[in-house]
Amino acid sequence: MLTMSFIPCYFTVFVLDAQFTGQTLSSGGPDQATASTHHSQLVVMAMRSAARHGLLSPLLVRSGSGLFCARSFPIAAGVEPCRAVSSASAPAAGKHLSPLFSVAPMMDWTDNHYRTLARLISMHTWLYTEMVVAETIVHQKDKLDRFLAFPEEQHPIVLQIGGSNLENLAKATELANAYSYDEINLNCGCPSSKVAGHGCFGARLMLDPEFVGDAMSAIAANCDVPVSVKCRIGVDDRDSYEELCEFVDKVVSKSPARHFIIHARKALLSGLSPAENRKVPPLKYEYYFALLRDFPEIKFTLNGGITNIGQVSVLPSNAP
Repeated sequence: MLTMSFIPCYFTVFVLDAQFTGQTLSSGGPDQATASTHHSQLVVMAMRSAARHGLLSPLLVRSGSGLFCARSFPIAAGVEPCRAVSSASAPAAGKHLSPLFSVAPMMDWTDNHYRTLARLISMHTWLYTEMVVAETIVHQKDKLDRFLAFPEEQHPIVLQIGGSNLENLAKATELANAYSYDEINLNCGCPSSKVAGHGCFGARLMLDPEFVGDAMSAIAANCDVPVSVKCRIGVDDRDSYEELCEFVDKVVSKSPARHFIIHARKALLSGLSPAENRKVPPLKYEYYFALLRDFPEIKFTLNGGITNIGQVSVLPSNAP
């Protein structure tokens, strides 16, 4: 099954996947004020783009400062993000449109504030949280709202968790299940040393598809929503298409996971920074399209290198 990439195609100027955002907004240039101005300009451009496509909320108007603000929006003072499950008006999990496009999980980016802006721009894009480590959820179970709560308007929303301990992944999922996310995703794609080098999770998990299958089975057994895997096409020299197929086949055979988000680059666990890992390893979209051909019963979402609507429009024509 074909699903489009981790890019909300109607607001590509601002809410993009981690690669494009990292290159434009997180480059850490010498002039922070210039970067801030550039960021504000991108927000305005994104709002204009969304308005042209009829996706901008009618409650948004242009303010005198040149930015957009909400008008006549009834928000009580002191309102905090809450468990979506606590509201009778919250959409039922799993009752949303298929994720034709999504906002990728981005550490230090896709927090509640970012996702709120994304939802104002598009009602239907699927939003992903920042990765939350399973041990954080387990050991902070008395402060879970800090890590898991979100406004009900953010549906459809996916929680991405990371970890390499089956017991903790199961416990974390059970605790998170009370918050009514629409999907639970396991991070098997992050090459950052903060992830892959500590606790042996992230992209390094691709080297152990047997474990990933067990992990997805444990996650699925402790939640009431679909589960998915975000991964690369390979790791280091383990990057052949055959090895990618073995990974998918093993995970599918051992768990109910039927959705894979494929970042069409391999991950290099040493020698490259996370930013370099998003652009130095070559993109191999042919792997993605081959997966569509060879696993027709599985849903695949494409991630990596897609930065404009034109690319999104062309890609489906290459599908088998």
